[in-house]
Amino acid sequence: MKLITQFENKKVLVLGLAKSGEAAARLLAKLGAIVTVNDGKPFEENPSAQALLEEGIKVVCGGHPLELLDENFELMVKNPGIRYDNPMVARALEKEIPVWTEVELAYLVSEAPIIGITGSNGKTTTTTMIADVLNYGGKSGVLSGNIGFPASEVAQSVTNQDTLVMELSSFQLMGIESFHPHIAVITNLMPTHIDYHGSFEGYVAAKWNIQNKMTSDDFVILNFNQDLAKELATQTNAQVVPFSTVEKVDGAYLENGGLYFKGELVMHADELGVPGSHNVENALATIAVAKLSSVSNQAIKETLSSFGGVKHRLQFVDTIDNVKFYNDSKSTNILATQKALSGFDNSKVILIAGGLDRGNEFDELIPDIIGLKKMVILGESAPRVKRAADRAGVTHLDAKDVADATRIAFEQASAGDVVLLSPANASWDMYKNFEVRGDEFITTVERLKG
Repeated sequence: MKLITQFENKKVLVLGLAKSGEAAARLLAKLGAIVTVNDGKPFEENPSAQALLEEGIKVVCGGHPLELLDENFELMVKNPGIRYDNPMVARALEKEIPVWTEVELAYLVSEAPIIGITGSNGKTTTTTMIADVLNYGGKSGVLSGNIGFPASEVAQSVTNQDTLVMELSSFQLMGIESFHPHIAVITNLMPTHIDYHGSFEGYVAAKWNIQNKMTSDDFVILNFNQDLAKELATQTNAQVVPFSTVEKVDGAYLENGGLYFKGELVMHADELGVPGSHNVENALATIAVAKLSSVSNQAIKETLSSFGGVKHRLQFVDTIDNVKFYNDSKSTNILATQKALSGFDNSKVILIAGGLDRGNEFDELIPDIIGLKKMVILGESAPRVKRAADRAGVTHLDAKDVADATRIAFEQASAGDVVLLSPANASWDMYKNFEVRGDEFITTVERLKG
């Protein structure tokens, strides 16, 4: 860890706890800052705040008093999920206090170079693929960031022999200043989080922050399946390395079933350990990073062939009586479910779908569900999902929750079929988050097997 001095005796406010806020507060204190933590949860219900107080860090809990910002803070480090129209953030900006997210701190103290991965879909899978390939290829890839390991915590323990493989959200990327990855990957850009960013253009601008400090010695890897990526490619100082499944590019591409890098066959697409056209894109982005990092084709091939997916993202769970079960609980929107279905023969798929009703119809999903063997539908959005199923000519059954749906799907399945949980909806009507929903699917499969 670089022992930087710029925070010594500086007053810093950490807004919002959770894992990243707690990590940022501890790091800043270690660097000599005078840290105050402000979190909305009451102190008596807030074990993180209690632990920080015991370590000598000032905590203000149970609300967000605006007068706190009269204490001459020189920096705010906020939880990425807190919006910029939040009164505390807005007041800090009025006072011209810089507002960062903790990934900026991670960059400042990291001895390791950074590979940053962002995008609308595929971030977690691609991040995990890249770390796995680097590690198998004799490099040291250390996972960090939005994937569940606070960057400012992980960055303290890595050396220049490691590489930080960092998943980055648009929320995190809005709070950076000097952040400078050596390699940046943007998997794709789709309209999402518009409520936070105000517009698709605002969202794209936040993602594009990833390359702000990059130079001609760095590399930005872009998905040339999208015209938007081709436009962005003209707006960076970094070397652009494209990937594509639809055309031959000067980077990584799919041609006649082979995955190539600059004319060299690395492996065949049907050798990938995870199904789906989106995973071919994820693999191509990974191949580009691996080749730029001097990983051998053999190591790339062996890693990606054995890659079993990320938990809750098209995760292979088990086979029972020659019926395969896949957990894609992280598919909380239509696009993600469309991509999941692209990896299977619909005639052998029983799809479990439905969840939180956000008021949208599912007409976009109709072409992708035509020909499904059956659907099992649940949740608040069930009436809307059923309308799409009816228009697609797909027989459907009702279920009260994921466990019930999994049992029903297995009863309907024959040898060679696939039971796929890919809800196309958020989970909050029934479950705390998509992880809890996916875990119920996994547990039910285990019970069916037992």
